[in-house]
Amino acid sequence: MATSCPAGLDTRRLRDEVSFIYRRVAEDPHGDFHFHRGAHYATELLGYDATELAELPPESPASFAGVANPHAIARLQPGETVLDIGCGAGMDLLLAARRVGQSGRAIGVDMTPAMAERARASSQAMGLSNVEVRLGDALELPVDDESVDVVISNGVINLVPDKEKAYAEIFRVLKPGGRLQLGDIIVAHELSEAVRNNIDLWTG
Repeated sequence: MATSCPAGLDTRRLRDEVSFIYRRVAEDPHGDFHFHRGAHYATELLGYDATELAELPPESPASFAGVANPHAIARLQPGETVLDIGCGAGMDLLLAARRVGQSGRAIGVDMTPAMAERARASSQAMGLSNVEVRLGDALELPVDDESVDVVISNGVINLVPDKEKAYAEIFRVLKPGGRLQLGDIIVAHELSEAVRNNIDLWTG
C-alpha cells in the first residue's frame, strides 16, 4: 500500500487546494460541499454527545468536517497535553481542552488560517486558557519533541501527501508511552495511479 503521493503529483497545488476548500468551510459551512459537516452529522453519524456540542460556540461544530470520533477511543484525562493535528474550527480541540482541564493543555495545529482563527476565536469565547492554536503543517509540526501525551486527528492524515513523514512527526512530538487517537479514511485496496494523481479526489 502506498504511503506517499505519486512522484508527479504537484504537492504544492494539493496543499493550496486543501487549504482553499477548508477556508470555504470555515467561512461558509452551509455552502455546497460534497462531504458531511456540522453538529447534526457529528451526533447522528459519529456518536458525539449533543449536549457537549451545544455548549460550544456554534461556529465550531458548524464547520466540523471530520470522519470519525477520536474521543470515543479513550477518554482524555485531566492534566494531559493533547495535540490535535488539523484542528479545523476546533470542535475536537475544545472538547479535549475541557476534558484535560486547567492542569492540562490542548494544542491545535492547522494549515488553513481561516480555520485556525475560527478555533482560536471559539476557545477565547469559552474563556479556555489551556488552549493554544498554531498555524502549521502535519509534515512539520510546530511542537517540541516528546512534549505531548496524546495526539488526536480527525480525517486529516489521509490528506497528507507523505504518510511516513507525518507519522514520524507524530512520534517525534509524543512523550514515551504517549498514545494516538486517530479517526481517518483508509482504503482496502491499492488505488490506481490515475486516482492517486487526481487532486479533486485528494481534497474530498
